[in-house]
Amino acid sequence: MSMQQIIYLAIIFLVVSGVVLVIFFQLSQSEMRGRLQQLGQDVVQPTTAVTNGEPVWVHRMAIWASPLARLSLPEEGWENSQLRIRFMNAGYRGAHAPILFFALKTLLTFVVPLIFFAATLLLDLHLRPEVFRLLFVLSAALGYFLPNLVLWRQTVRRKREIFEHFPDAIDLMTVCVEAGLGLDAALARVGEEMSLSSQVMGEEMHLVNLELRAGSTRERALRNLALRTGVEEVDMLVAMLVQSDRFGTSVADALRVHSDSLRTKRRLRAEEAAAKIPLKLLFPLIFCVFPSMLLVLLGPAFISIYRILLPTFAGQQ
Repeated sequence: MSMQQIIYLAIIFLVVSGVVLVIFFQLSQSEMRGRLQQLGQDVVQPTTAVTNGEPVWVHRMAIWASPLARLSLPEEGWENSQLRIRFMNAGYRGAHAPILFFALKTLLTFVVPLIFFAATLLLDLHLRPEVFRLLFVLSAALGYFLPNLVLWRQTVRRKREIFEHFPDAIDLMTVCVEAGLGLDAALARVGEEMSLSSQVMGEEMHLVNLELRAGSTRERALRNLALRTGVEEVDMLVAMLVQSDRFGTSVADALRVHSDSLRTKRRLRAEEAAAKIPLKLLFPLIFCVFPSMLLVLLGPAFISIYRILLPTFAGQQ
């Protein structure tokens, strides 16, 4: 066995072993906690991470990853920057989420170039030095910005889910307000009902209720909701509710008008997505489906021409 194959097998062994260990520790913690809950015992919270709702393995990984996170962690004051808002928009509100994120950026910056180097050795690629250096730097850049891409994708998915379920939440809030409930009680009721269809929307409404119970003003709690979600429609609703509360106008009428506009906007987005389907299907049809159909339809004809007509023409000559 050559040295290249040994390096490749060692990398595969380390990656698979790490994944198996992480899955094992996660499953063992959840299984132990489930058994203790079944017995009716109180689970001892050894760390603040578990007290704040995060599992034990997240706290341990954050401790191990702290030295790596310091290599790519921005300077002081980033907690109040746009990056912190991106974490909240993606749904990562834990204290250890930034540490794990920047540690993963640092780790992938070194791991992806090593994988590229091992692949070049294993496949015996003879690249020119300048090409190899360029690809090596590009692989390091890919590893560094890959967590940003995952964070952006998670943010887009979460915003889309909130936007799709937000008109239903507004309709429920309108019904509750028209039935005689106050706005705070309507928010609490909507949070309970929306948690059945959308866990993300239910969590956001629950956080608003917790802020109101903690003594925060309604305006501050609603503006924090708009900041956490990052959805434009939620920001518009918050501004409308604040203005209605400030000037004493009817909240039910304002909610009804806003829910109608949100449903119209959701329908228009669905129609826009449906109109884009033919264009998106055009290139797969041209490059994947049509060549296969031509091969199936015209293949027998080409074989017959090759076997019958070509020997006939050769005999006439």
